[in-house]
Amino acid sequence: MAMSQAANLAEKALGHRDNAITEQNMTNPARDEDKYADPSGEQMKALCWMGKNSVKVGIFHGGLVDAPKPKIIEDRDVILKVTGSTVCGSDLHLLHGSVIQLQKGDILGHEFCGKIDSMGDGVKGFKKDDRVVCSFQIACGDCMYCKKKISSQCERTNSNNTEYQMYGGNTAGMMGYSHFTGGFAGGQAEYVRVPLGDVNLLKLPDNVPDEKGLYLSDVLATSWNCVVDTGVTEGDVVAIWGAGPIGQMCAEMSFTNGASRVIMIDGGAGSWRLEFIKSKIPKVESLDFTNLPKGSSVTSELKKMVHGGPDVALECVAGEYAKGWAHYFELQLGFETDTSEIINEMITSVKSYGRCGITGVYVGFTNHFNVGALMERGVRLIGNGQAPVHLYWEKLLEMIQNGETDPLMMLSHRVLVEELAEVYDRFEKKEDHMQKVFVQTKFSDPPCPGAPQVKSFRS
Repeated sequence: MAMSQAANLAEKALGHRDNAITEQNMTNPARDEDKYADPSGEQMKALCWMGKNSVKVGIFHGGLVDAPKPKIIEDRDVILKVTGSTVCGSDLHLLHGSVIQLQKGDILGHEFCGKIDSMGDGVKGFKKDDRVVCSFQIACGDCMYCKKKISSQCERTNSNNTEYQMYGGNTAGMMGYSHFTGGFAGGQAEYVRVPLGDVNLLKLPDNVPDEKGLYLSDVLATSWNCVVDTGVTEGDVVAIWGAGPIGQMCAEMSFTNGASRVIMIDGGAGSWRLEFIKSKIPKVESLDFTNLPKGSSVTSELKKMVHGGPDVALECVAGEYAKGWAHYFELQLGFETDTSEIINEMITSVKSYGRCGITGVYVGFTNHFNVGALMERGVRLIGNGQAPVHLYWEKLLEMIQNGETDPLMMLSHRVLVEELAEVYDRFEKKEDHMQKVFVQTKFSDPPCPGAPQVKSFRS
């Protein structure tokens, strides 16, 4: 929490840039109810960040209470009744405070779908009660990047100066993902305000239920981007670090793009995910890093499994999880923000001139990076970036409709929005074989065929 507070003070000292065309730092309508809250006085359930490793359904506002329903504040705003959201591995980076510039009371959640409750006069092409999914990034639709549908790099929706100075440019604003990415209230709630809604919403057809369409908001586009941006092609052997939902969908999509073999790597508390994925995609191979023969390593085992190593390595974990003591202490002491261990494993594991794609979240700086192996063996290291959802979501919607991909394969739980704090705890600990959840609100339809029934974690 101290790091987020320091980063918030640094941003205040620097001052925001002047590039944003939409309201910044509106992470909870309760911050200024006269300006941001619906005049009806209606309250909603919403999951809020309360400090490092602490989230609650409610807000700090004279005690833990429900949050105010948001109102339209700009003419291209859309207010959604949230019919489905989820919890992502990226949300755990917020929970842990590894993504900076969170503030107590921020509403989280960057993946959601819903029905249009109301919209500003500038929104065209939509009507009340349309079923829609929201892109996790907020695009303007008109800048240099948006014209190419590289929506995650929109130039006009995030004015955070700290991010600009660290990265040499801003990403797009992101829903429910800290003030570092603009400061927008997220969708782990019953209502959400979507800025520039005419650009950042996609209609869901009747034959695509929420339990499938929801995941167009992030996980499907992120997985597809990881695979195609890293260049998986016919005959490739692909190794994937991390058997969570992104890794799982990357496995399926690697085969879709012609991979001959896919090897999943995971271990520890997440070892069960290897068998979970194999039950869904039987031809996937697995490597459990916690059960390696004495004296061996992930790299040496992969070299045994594939002559010369895989052609492609995909990082679907993130940089905050240290495997060894050196990086653990360096992370704890603030000497680095991200560990280089998995990236080093990828670089040493692939064939010479192999490709390594990074899709897991890395936020800052790392130590002990094996730049020598990268250069000497000609390995291609690719930062996949935050996936440009707008570039892919129409194609991925068609793939859902024609059966080329089925998001239900990763869906393990249906949970209640009011129990999200408990869900975060279980998801973080990888308990109850929780792979991907669908979060139900009072506005949700009944489960579609093949989807799990709701499960409560409160006795």
